[in-house]
Amino acid sequence: MKTSYKILLGVYLAMLLWLVLFKFSYDIISVLIYHQVRSLNLIPFAGYSHLISREMIENFAVFVPFGLLLGMNVKRTSFWRKLGIISALSLFVELVQYILAIGITDITDLITNTLGGFVGLIVYHFGSKYIDNRTLDRCIGAIIAIILIAILFLRVFVVKVQY
Repeated sequence: MKTSYKILLGVYLAMLLWLVLFKFSYDIISVLIYHQVRSLNLIPFAGYSHLISREMIENFAVFVPFGLLLGMNVKRTSFWRKLGIISALSLFVELVQYILAIGITDITDLITNTLGGFVGLIVYHFGSKYIDNRTLDRCIGAIIAIILIAILFLRVFVVKVQY
């Protein structure tokens, strides 16, 4: 099972990068060539609006599984080191967006992504106190796998994406 959890983490990370960097677009080259927007916001929660709050919730939600999956896959690492990994991945994604000029690099995204991963870690941590690790891992793994399959199915067969 441990191998399948690592594969699940890899699939999740690949889909996360595809979502955050390319908004699930198949035409990645077109995104890189025709959607050149380099913007940097270092003021947290600047320009707060309904649209911004929706994006904050989405950023939060998309990183919760990362915290759960780290809890499953990296059991012997401290909580704070796992949180550091989550923050580092979020920072990496924001930097790649800036370098490739494919989106807005925003400190608010870094904060909300990290908070989402933090909540995932907390849920896993407390869940493991009350539920057998093997059972908890199977439940979380199954739920995340179903969600990823559903998202992929919707992207391939239902949703037309335009960056």
